[in-house]
Amino acid sequence: MQRRLIRMGYTRLRAYLVFGVLAIAALVVVVVAVARDSQGDPAASGCPAGMTLVNVTLPREPAQVKLRVLNGTRRAGLADNVSAEFQDRGFKVQPSKDSKTKFAKVALIQYGPKSVGAAQWIRAYFLGEAEPQYNAARTTDVIDIIVGEQFRSLATFTEVNQSMAQIGDPTAPPGSCAAPAGAGV
Repeated sequence: MQRRLIRMGYTRLRAYLVFGVLAIAALVVVVVAVARDSQGDPAASGCPAGMTLVNVTLPREPAQVKLRVLNGTRRAGLADNVSAEFQDRGFKVQPSKDSKTKFAKVALIQYGPKSVGAAQWIRAYFLGEAEPQYNAARTTDVIDIIVGEQFRSLATFTEVNQSMAQIGDPTAPPGSCAAPAGAGV
């Protein structure tokens, strides 16, 4: 009986030692992982100094995209109509207004580092015929669309998908580099 108690004591002691060593090893791994975490550090993303991090991620749903439509033509109410179409498709649309400058082509899409991927998606609604205009100094995530004289209508859902296949995935504009997926730009 006493031998059995002694043997049970050594077994428990051994189990406690193994558990303790595993717990300490896990703690060390967690501390090292937290200390070496570089998700918020732009240099850790491989982006050279002086370059702007941009969000090239395509939005999952229209509600993640903020738009402002400007009328670059002499046609009254055009920006309101285009805004209503985007709003009906689920986009967050700010009040439309007239552009100070007139635009002869289909559309001009103005965007900044926070909306590179979203701007690519919006180009697909114009069948890739909208002219993209990136501005690294732009701090907002709102995309401005100046609708031009050659605009006729927005693409259908199927046409948008086909246009995205032709346009391709968003890429970082010159002088910038893509932020890691999930990084807030």
